[in-house]
Parts: sequence; structure tokens; C-alpha cells
Amino acid sequence: MALVHTCIRVLDEKRSIAFYEALGFREVKREAIGDEAINIHIGLPEDGAEPSLELTVNLGRTEPYIVGTGFGHIALTAPDLDGTLAMLADKGIRPDKPPSGGKNGGSRIAFLTDPDGYRVELIGRHVRV
Repeated sequence: MALVHTCIRVLDEKRSIAFYEALGFREVKREAIGDEAINIHIGLPEDGAEPSLELTVNLGRTEPYIVGTGFGHIALTAPDLDGTLAMLADKGIRPDKPPSGGKNGGSRIAFLTDPDGYRVELIGRHVRV
């Protein structure tokens, strides 16, 4: 088996794509699901051609989604955490609070919140966990 992607439902396609593009994601493909929804598959260049996130836009929906208590976060590595946060700040994206951690050889981390309330963790060194 292989993990293909994770789907999150988004309200505003342009706003969500801008957020994830600022994190380095690129659109891989998109597909219409009848006249009900659009699936926008996005991925990081480092992950090859496979998309890792599917942004689903339910057409005609105006009510924000409730993320729920079971969802935690999406995690990404950022080898230069401070540089990444500075680049994101230039695009109007700021962490929820200052980076934390880094003690005893651990990684520094920072959390962002996307336009639909999904949390994104940036891990300040290149590790896959």
C-alpha cells in the first residue's frame, strides 16, 4: 500500500491555493466532480509527481467548514525555519505564535493556520517522521 493523498475541504479556492503555494505546493491536476465539486491536487516538488493534498471545493457552499476535534495538523519540514517564516511573512502569513522547541537537539517548530482553519506544522529541519 501507499499513501496517495489527504483531502481537505476548502471554501475559497483562490485563497487556499495562494496559502499552499506560499508553502511551496504546486498544482498537479484538477478534476471536476460533476457540477458538485472541484478537486485540486497539489504537491511539493520534493515529493515527485504525486500530489499529497487534495483541496476539495464544494461548489455553491458558503458556510465555513468545521475542522473538528479529531484533526490535528499537516506537517512539513522547513530546513531553514527562520528563513521560511520570513518569506511567509512577506506574503502576509504569520505563525500562530513564535517558534518553539529546539532544546536538547530537538527540532524547532512553528504552527500556521490555513484560510479554512487547518493547522500546518513547520518542522525546522529536514526529517521525515
